[in-house]
Amino acid sequence: MTNAQTTAPAPSPTEVEKRRIRTAVIARQLDQIAPGTARVRTVPVSTDRDGEQRLATWVALDDALGGPVKADRAAHRAARGLLRRMFPAADWTRPQVYDAITGDLAVDEPTMPEELHQ
Repeated sequence: MTNAQTTAPAPSPTEVEKRRIRTAVIARQLDQIAPGTARVRTVPVSTDRDGEQRLATWVALDDALGGPVKADRAAHRAARGLLRRMFPAADWTRPQVYDAITGDLAVDEPTMPEELHQ
């Protein structure tokens, strides 16, 4: 007589857990691309090459203190590609900032200090 054991499927992680895992994966991959990266900023820019307008993307990689991370062009391109794949629904025609610590991707708009709103 055999006792077949059935195992229940593992419970699916909650949305909060999925976000935490995704944030950790992106942070780990960014650190592999350019060690120390805590923030990625992307800004679409229009360039003029030989009279032809082209859209390019300026990418900045910053550390946790806001300083620039030393990285080559390929690293900047890889970080941008990673974020585009992880956030396909984002509006990449607008400036974006990704915080690898919190996992937040937001439109990067200039803001005025609260004291100047008077």
